[in-house]
Amino acid sequence: MKEHLQHDIFQLISSIADERGTECFVIGGFVRDLLLGRPSKDIDIVCLGSGIALAESVAEQLGKGVSLAVFKNFGTAQVKVGDMEVEFVGARRESYRSDSRKPIVEDGTLEDDQNRRDFTINAMALCLNAARFGELIDPFDGKRDLESRIIRTPLDPDITFSDDPLRMMRAVRFAAQLGFYIEEKTFDAIARNRERISIVSKERIVDELNKIVLSPRPSVGFLLLEQTGLLELIIPELSALKGIETKEGRGHKDNFHHTLEVLDSLSRHTNDLWLRWAAVFHDIGKPATKRYDPRLGWSFHNHNFVGSKMIPHIFRRMKMPMNEKMRFVQKMVSLHMRPIVLSEDEVTDSAVRRLLFEAGDDIDSLMMLCEADITSKNPEKVKRFLANFQLVRQKLKDIEEKDRVRNFQPPISGELIMQTFNLPPSSKVGELKMVIKDAILDGIIPNEYDAAYQFMMEKAEEMGITKTEVKN
Repeated sequence: MKEHLQHDIFQLISSIADERGTECFVIGGFVRDLLLGRPSKDIDIVCLGSGIALAESVAEQLGKGVSLAVFKNFGTAQVKVGDMEVEFVGARRESYRSDSRKPIVEDGTLEDDQNRRDFTINAMALCLNAARFGELIDPFDGKRDLESRIIRTPLDPDITFSDDPLRMMRAVRFAAQLGFYIEEKTFDAIARNRERISIVSKERIVDELNKIVLSPRPSVGFLLLEQTGLLELIIPELSALKGIETKEGRGHKDNFHHTLEVLDSLSRHTNDLWLRWAAVFHDIGKPATKRYDPRLGWSFHNHNFVGSKMIPHIFRRMKMPMNEKMRFVQKMVSLHMRPIVLSEDEVTDSAVRRLLFEAGDDIDSLMMLCEADITSKNPEKVKRFLANFQLVRQKLKDIEEKDRVRNFQPPISGELIMQTFNLPPSSKVGELKMVIKDAILDGIIPNEYDAAYQFMMEKAEEMGITKTEVKN
């Protein structure tokens, strides 16, 4: 394994550890990724003794351009060298209380440190001392599990997951990221211990969910969350999409599996985390809007509107950001049916202008989401929809070039209306402003000040508003 440790940092740590008479190992995710051939800039160093003292010696030797951060409460220190982060800690043994995932930590041996690791693939260590440099210490056959693409706990999985329930989320995340399988006993233990997830902070859960959402095939992670029973505890609204109901021999598609198809399809084209979350939530309003009509069959009328209203509550409960990222997801959920409706009907300039106005700079993201939303088993139907979407895209481009509607502000403001007609803020002002905006979006007048001003004067007269009107 020596050939994998050619970076100067390992040679320096080795030299300093030997000078100090300290046994020292690189351990965990870096070793895993090394064996998988994945790039990794995060290095975890475990030593038998003080990790902080070793880190301070390494930082001193490296000199300028190196930052050292010491966390005495945790017994750790971090050295940043260029784009690499090296964390140092003394080997330790951990024990847990039932009401917390924060361990009680004691000094320990390398064996103790490996025993506390979450999975066998993360428990491998490489010795950095000169006499054994590059030697693999792998007591749980993690290398074999890597080769077999298996996620397994080093010790009893029930204890592993009960002690630190976040490890259940990490098992799912690694399966999604690496394309691995969760070993049967490990999987069953997740299902048995799923209620323990309640002691984990929402922020830590969302951090793992984000990594699942950003994985190559996010559906793998969400299916595992559903199969283990974690999903209904974390995102019950998504779990509620499961299942097919049949009446009079007519059924609807399983909206949970449809959602995962959309998410995977979208993920092949973008790494935008929040657009991927929009795919996760795009049909979240369907359970609340599901109706059956003997004449028309199943419908989910206004599910996009209902779903968009659910987003702030979900984000708040899950401790996700209540800022422009939430508003972006909400907008995507609200508008995701609009391009589909456009592609089914004649694509009018007016409808395209309104879509451009409401989507603004997010129009390309919206179109990407909507194209991923075409998941019919009928290839001809998919082909027809995608062809129509290309017409919509071209129409969007043409209208934008001609009318400059994206993110437009009508040339007539409410302030100008009040000043022109000596009006106070009122519904009358808002009504006139809306009429002008609609006229531009409908193509009745161009998006220009002179035309809009003339139109305002004509409409004001029709509405009985004159320049002589005075404030109350």
